[in-house]
Amino acid sequence: MSAASRVVSLLPSATEILFAIGAGDRVVGVTHECDYPEAASALPKVTSSLLPTEGVAPGDIDRHIHAARHAGSSIYRLDEAELARLEPDLIITQELCDVCAVAYSEVRRAVRRLAGDVPVLSLEPRSVEEVCLAIEEVGTFTGCVDAAARIAGAIRERIAELGTLPRVEPPPRVVCIEWTDPLMVGGHWVPEMVRVTGGLDVLGTEGAPSRYVSWDEVIDAQPEVMVLIPCGYDLARTLELVPEVASRRGFDDLPCARSGRVLAVDGSAYFSRPGPRIVQGLEILAAAIHAEPNDAAPPGAAYWNQPATSRIALISPTLL
Repeated sequence: MSAASRVVSLLPSATEILFAIGAGDRVVGVTHECDYPEAASALPKVTSSLLPTEGVAPGDIDRHIHAARHAGSSIYRLDEAELARLEPDLIITQELCDVCAVAYSEVRRAVRRLAGDVPVLSLEPRSVEEVCLAIEEVGTFTGCVDAAARIAGAIRERIAELGTLPRVEPPPRVVCIEWTDPLMVGGHWVPEMVRVTGGLDVLGTEGAPSRYVSWDEVIDAQPEVMVLIPCGYDLARTLELVPEVASRRGFDDLPCARSGRVLAVDGSAYFSRPGPRIVQGLEILAAAIHAEPNDAAPPGAAYWNQPATSRIALISPTLL
C-alpha cells in the first residue's frame, strides 16, 4: 500500500494524530472543529455545523440535535465541491457517533462521486488501547509507522506507570459528566481512564457508549470525585456550566462537594477526542483522584471549591 500524500481529516482526533506522527504536511482539508494544533486551523474546511452552538445553552443544543435526528437531517454539512477540489487520496472519518462528525453514510455517498477509488479509513476506538491501535493504523496509511509506534508506545508506557501509583482502597467513587442538560456520563474509554488512574467510575461502563442519567442516579452514586468533561467544550465554557450543576438539589451534600473535588476540564482536548492528548486526560484524572486538600488543579482543569459551609466564587484555572 502506497502512503497517502493528500489526506482529508473529518475528525479532530484524526487531525491531531496526523500532525503528531509527522504527517501534518499531507493534510489538505479538515473539519470546522479541527483546532489543534494551531496549524490545522489554517487548512481548508470541508464541513460546517448546521446547528447554532455559540452562546447556546446545552439543553437547547440537545433539543436541536434530537429535532434534526427526528427529521432525518444531518447536523453537519459536508462541502462536496471543496472535497473534490482537494483531490484527497485518503479520507479519515468514523462511524462511532453521528454527533461527533459527519455521518459515515454521507461520507461514503460523497466519496462515490469523487474521481478514482479514494480509500476511507474509519477509526472506531472504544478503549485506550484501541486509541493506540488507531494511531498506529493512521501511521500505516501515511507511511509514518515508526513515529506512530513511538506515540502509541508512550501512551502505553504512561498507562503502565500510572498503574504503579499507590492505590487508595476502596477506590474513590468518580462520576464523569459529559453533558449537563440533559445529564450524560462518559463512556467508551472514559471509565477505563478512571480505573487506570485509581478510581471507580460508578455510572459509566467501559467500552459502552455514553449514556443519559438522572440527577437522582448521581445523588445515589455519592461520588467522591466529580469531573465535568462536556463534549466540545473548552475549560472556559465548562466553568460556565458548573454553577448550574452546583445549584441542583443535594449537590452540597455530595462527598465531592464537601471535599472540593469537583473538577472542570477541557473535555474537548483531553477526553472527547481519542488521540494523543488522551495522556493529559489521564494525568488530570490521576491528579484529581489522588488529590490532597488544597492541591492546585492540574493543567487544563480547575477545581470548583465550593464547600457547603463556605461558598466562594470560582477559582481561576491553575495552569502549571
